[in-house]
Parts: sequence; structure tokens; C-alpha cells
Amino acid sequence: MLKRRLGSTDMEISLLGFGSWAIGGGNWAYGWGPQNDQEAVDAIIRAVDLGMNWIDTAAVYGLGHAEELVGRAIASMQEKPFIFTKCSLVWDENRSISNSLKAGSVRRECEASLQRLQVNAIDLYQMHWPDPDEDIEEGWEEMAKLQSEGLVRHIGVSNFNAAQMQRALSIAPIAALQPPYSMLRRAVETEILPFCLKSNIGVIVYSPMLSGMLSGAMTKERAANFAIDDWRRSNKEFQEPKLSRNLELVELLRQVGISYGRSAGEVAIAWTLRHPAVTGAIVGGRNALQVEGVIGAGEFLLSDEDAARIELFIATLPA
Repeated sequence: MLKRRLGSTDMEISLLGFGSWAIGGGNWAYGWGPQNDQEAVDAIIRAVDLGMNWIDTAAVYGLGHAEELVGRAIASMQEKPFIFTKCSLVWDENRSISNSLKAGSVRRECEASLQRLQVNAIDLYQMHWPDPDEDIEEGWEEMAKLQSEGLVRHIGVSNFNAAQMQRALSIAPIAALQPPYSMLRRAVETEILPFCLKSNIGVIVYSPMLSGMLSGAMTKERAANFAIDDWRRSNKEFQEPKLSRNLELVELLRQVGISYGRSAGEVAIAWTLRHPAVTGAIVGGRNALQVEGVIGAGEFLLSDEDAARIELFIATLPA
């Protein structure tokens, strides 16, 4: 698989990285419904076997469970992938989630993640959300301390705007930003991606297939029958009137993919990788088969003609 250097770090990362949000399972605020743990472990192992050399996770995914599964999967690997995880979303004994960027909280989260992941250091430790905004500096200073102590190798941010990144940069360098980016979520193109490009901040985008909408596997029937604890039930992209139009876009992606021998989802991912600021894309997989269905996105480039064809259709989508 093709690789790119992540910002100013020494890490050469594959264009695709394994995303573990969905394998956290259900029974939490942003769950994806029931998940078979062994299938999740198999998916991670298959992703690494196929060339993904980094795994992105977060403490909050499954309230610690996704990190545990990542730790279980990499324990048996001879050559370990890079491990990226996140802090700032914490939960209590009632599984209620809140935000914290206080120094003590950031450190406790890091120590807990190290234990769940079964590693001595985290390759990229990311501030999940800039919330509370007034605590960004306190949290980022603690992240820099964790880096100086060797508990994390690089530090990054997620869901930050340009002004918030500038504030963090006044304290310590930002290795990478993790923003949402797909054909249906393009707000970061205006200011955030240009800022990262100018500042040599790596960008690893999440939800390039908009949480499965652009994967090629979504149907009206499937959207109507999401599990009760699947957060997508309340997402407007999976509801009418947007659902039908989005599925028309998926059909176009499927047609484009035929000439490359690629799936609609692979085309959607490759589209995000065309942007010069984007280093890599996070792709989730709840089983090995899903991983195999998107792996080709890391090995082909969309032609200008096909990209223009897609852009023309996107321009007709309702806001």
C-alpha cells in the first residue's frame, strides 16, 4: 500500500488506517449496535496483513472496550502497527460521557489507555474534542508533558478549527489533525485543510464513507432497521429526503469504480485522498470481509475526469 509521511513526524503511514469506533459495539451513547469481539480482532489482524500500518482508536469507543480489543489484536503481532488513540471524553459509573481537558484527567486517561492497549508508549495521542474551549491550553500543555516523558511519541488534535490549532501551536507542535471529511461533509476544505497544509500538520480524516453511507452496502432497508443502539438511527443523512439522494450518489460511485475494479466505498475513500492536505484516511471494519472490501482505496488514484464527474453530481445534492 502507498505511504505518506505524517506531518513533521518520522512516521510513514499507509494511506489507510484501521478505525475502531464501530468495534466498540453498542450499549454506549455513540455505539453501532452489537459487535462480535472475535470478528473485531480478526478485522484488525486482516487490516495489518493487507498493509495498514496504523490503528486509530479512542478511550471512549465502547467506553474502553475498543482499546482492549486493539490491545488483544496486536499482542500476537510480530511487527506492531502504529497505535493512535485519543483523550478528553470521560465517563462515570453510570456510563454517562462528559468532556474534560484538565491536566489530571488527560494524564489519567493516557495511563488507562496504555494499560488497555498493552503498550509502553502511544505513537500518536490526540485531543479528541476542543471542549471545554477554555481548557485547551491546560490540556495541551499536559499532552506535551506526556510526550517529553516518553509516554506518547507524538501529539495531535481532532475536530479542532484553525484558530484552536493556532492556540495549541503556541505551546507545542501539532503532529496531526483528525477531522471529519467526505464527499458529504466538506466544511474543512475552506480553512482547516489549507491551514494544515501551510503549517505542515498531517491530516488523517475520519468517516470518509460517512459512517457507511458511501460504502456501497447501505440500502433503504438497512437504514430502516438499524439496531436500537446504533447512533446512525438519528443521523439525517440516513433519513429521507437525504437518504434517497445519497444512494443515488453511491450508484454513481459504483459506476465509476467499475473501470478501476473498485467498490463504491473505495472510490469514496480515494476521493478524500486526492486533497493535497490529506495524509491518510481512517476506515472502519467490523469484520475481515469489510476490511477486504475497502483495502483497494490505498492503491489507486481517481482520474481528473472521474473526479470532475463526481463533483458535478455532488453540486446537485440538497444542503
